[in-house]
Amino acid sequence: MRIVMMGTGTFAEPTFEALIAAFGGDVVGLVTQPERDAGNKRGSTRQTGKGMANIARAANIPVAQPESINTPEGLELLRGTQPDLLVVAAYGQILSRDVLTVPTRGTINVHASLLPKYRGAAPVAYAILSGEPQTGVTIIKVTPGLDSGDMILQESLDILPTDTTGSLEARLSILGAQMAVEATHKYAAGGPVEGVKQDPALVTKAPKIKKEFGLIDWTKPAAGIERHVRAMQPWPTAYTFLHRPGKEPMRVIVIAANEFPVRYAPEAPAGRSFVDAKFPQSLFVVGGEVNSAERSVLEVHELQPAGKKKMTAEEFLRGYPIVEGMRFGPEVLV
Repeated sequence: MRIVMMGTGTFAEPTFEALIAAFGGDVVGLVTQPERDAGNKRGSTRQTGKGMANIARAANIPVAQPESINTPEGLELLRGTQPDLLVVAAYGQILSRDVLTVPTRGTINVHASLLPKYRGAAPVAYAILSGEPQTGVTIIKVTPGLDSGDMILQESLDILPTDTTGSLEARLSILGAQMAVEATHKYAAGGPVEGVKQDPALVTKAPKIKKEFGLIDWTKPAAGIERHVRAMQPWPTAYTFLHRPGKEPMRVIVIAANEFPVRYAPEAPAGRSFVDAKFPQSLFVVGGEVNSAERSVLEVHELQPAGKKKMTAEEFLRGYPIVEGMRFGPEVLV
């Protein structure tokens, strides 16, 4: 059976390597996105791995990198590989009906969620944002609809309290690789491969994360802000602006934080920063209401002011001591 991998980025790499290890010369091609330099720029937080094209070249597998697989040129490249099965993982483009007619056995996708929850480009981040205790990987038959195909395999994975999108995606990528090999063996056996239909009543969406999504909303409860900080790692990162009397707002990336089990007076404005006499080396920020009488509190452990290195809260407070009126919030406070 002729297998062609379609994928881009660190989530796809373990699947590609596992297919090569399991099926050797039956993996006859790779379709991946054109090379981008965004992840290699100074200061970028995007994850970079071995590179799909580099893995393919090391295994003497032909590489195609069309701007769009759905154009006549992209289709011609794909047809040239004569695939029986397409295995897709984080390719980054929705496949047209014409593309799906090319492989003789069909197309499967390695999706990083427990479908039908979190269809879309950012299922890992949305699982963390939503406070899910578990997520997982689903292998589906690809159809023209977004992540809507029948489910061939599904396995769950616990979300750890410390998980970021980056760390959770790394663990899911290993699980996905194992499941992709298992599903591909089903197709290689030659018989029909059955799947389970998704329940449309349970569908939730996980659209693409944009850079501006990183802005922290301090009016939300601290537990939600903590999840937001973890979900925005490694990209686009959670950020806010530090407002100090008489100074321009300063952009600050919040790298690590957690909900603090102490409540604060309801009249305190969201985003107000303060120190506690019991914890003089800790930075606390007032979050949103827990109830009508209390506001939540976020303890910030690590952060990075614009143009500076990453620093602990203690280091930050030495350079930016708390003064009356200091507050975190959007660039323009209302």
